Amino acid sequence: MSYREALTHLASWQVAGVAQHYGVDTLPERLTRAQLPALLVLPLELEAERRLFQERGEGFVASAFSGGMKRATLTPTHLLLLAPQASGVGLRAHLPTLVTVIDAYLAKLAADAMLGGTLALPAQVRVETGVYTLDGAAYVGCAFRHTWTLRVGGAP
Repeated sequence: MSYREALTHLASWQVAGVAQHYGVDTLPERLTRAQLPALLVLPLELEAERRLFQERGEGFVASAFSGGMKRATLTPTHLLLLAPQASGVGLRAHLPTLVTVIDAYLAKLAADAMLGGTLALPAQVRVETGVYTLDGAAYVGCAFRHTWTLRVGGAP
């Protein structure tokens, strides 16, 4: 299976409480309030404004061994943008909805950890809540940092 197939499968997830789902080929130029909450599939890491830990993902790491299974480890981000961070609205107003959507996302992950068979191993996901900036606008949200192992080169 290809990286694109795995990304496309992730974009097809319907998560309760999320209005729009965007894959790498359908990302809008700008998001409007009517499109929120939205989940965006990004083959990269987008930083939160105030991350407590500055841990970085590995991006694309080949883990093939001569004569053995040929696999690649990739770390895409499934970014949940819940609502704009408005100056008059505190973060606490968004927390109950954020927690509810995270629970729905984790339930979906539990039901489809192999992304429809596109992965060689079940997805691992790190959940990072925060304020994310996209195209100059700040949003309350959550980054689901996936770590995937894909088969490469026609390996079984």
